[in-house]
Amino acid sequence: MVANSAVVFGTSVFDGIALTDLQTRATIRLFALGEGFFLRLVSVKGQAMMNFLRQSGASGKKQRFLLFAWYFALLIVAVSLACRPKAPAEGDANAPEPDAAQAPVDSVVVTINGADIMQSSVDELVQAQFQRMAARTSQLPPAFAEQLKSQLRQQTLDRLIVERLLDGQADKSGIEISDERVTEKLTEMAAQQKPPLSLEDLKARIEGSGRDFEELRHEIRKGLRYEQLFQAEWAGKIDITDDQVSKYYSENPKEFETPEQIRASHILIKPDPNTDPNEAKATAKAKAQDLLKQIKDGADFAELAKAHSGCTSSANGGDLGFFGRGQMVPPFEQAAFELQPGQISDVVETEVGYHIVKVAERKDSSVVPLEQAKDGILEKLRDRKKGEIAEAYVKSLKEAASIVYPPGQESTPNVPALPNPDGGS
Repeated sequence: MVANSAVVFGTSVFDGIALTDLQTRATIRLFALGEGFFLRLVSVKGQAMMNFLRQSGASGKKQRFLLFAWYFALLIVAVSLACRPKAPAEGDANAPEPDAAQAPVDSVVVTINGADIMQSSVDELVQAQFQRMAARTSQLPPAFAEQLKSQLRQQTLDRLIVERLLDGQADKSGIEISDERVTEKLTEMAAQQKPPLSLEDLKARIEGSGRDFEELRHEIRKGLRYEQLFQAEWAGKIDITDDQVSKYYSENPKEFETPEQIRASHILIKPDPNTDPNEAKATAKAKAQDLLKQIKDGADFAELAKAHSGCTSSANGGDLGFFGRGQMVPPFEQAAFELQPGQISDVVETEVGYHIVKVAERKDSSVVPLEQAKDGILEKLRDRKKGEIAEAYVKSLKEAASIVYPPGQESTPNVPALPNPDGGS
């Protein structure tokens, strides 16, 4: 439903946090189509996600990452930035001598306002994305894999062009994002997870998946910078009327059907990451079992959560608020939805640690009335307008820029959509 839905910013960097916990998610696919771009939300079932694209999921309002629908800011952070080795400084005596026989020949793929984008820059990003897809692409026929890489290469090139153009405009406007603002945004993102994470937990999860936390900070900074750039374009152009809201409500009844929800609390005991993994898990499980025994003997669940839970929800006695199916990892969800109000689960193991779950309330499925859904519809329609305005702005930048391709290497304007290995369209 619109009232409780949002585009949730996330990436394959976020392995292990709520984005990968969703059973039904929407993958934001952003394709460069020559003169413009479009966002396409595709429902995806199951735990496997397309790691070559940034990921998002439909979640409850509390799960919103407050990065709203950055239609074109998400374009830039959608590019999976590779961890690039620092180039040796000019004249560095320790720099390795190039091997003329083996060194690949680099070439210019496009020149934007006199500045070149090299083939090596494109290949580096494409290869990084393709490597993250390794588990999926290894099962593809070679011809299909090569076609996929070719499409990724074209999309990546067009994204790099737009990055250059937007960076140039942001530089002219003097837009700078402070470290404090980036940290604030990351903290908001972490807190909106279910269960909520601290910034330290978010960093540990990202680095545990083999990603670079500083890379994520760079992407967030860039997205905030572009958002600020677009604010001037959006001013006075994103007003929505009541008639437009009513029309959307009547034409999209399925969006306003609220599924069954429960309100639950939990106590999370996380294994100590600084000890032997097997020993740490055994210790954490034993502690969770001891706490469960105390609860069964009459101890107060909320007080134990405040004292022992490793989740940021501990400050609220472990209260996670209301959530529906598909918003938690499967073991947690299964245990929670089997409980009736007042009941407490056994110890539940997930990738995060060991949980004790208590259900407080249940809500049956229902239809959200227009007045209740209005704010969410307004937000969605405004986001749609923002995307259209941003698309037109990017198009104007491209038309005004000098974009020169080498002979015979002009950009292909109509790049076909990538096939979806998960079976979606």
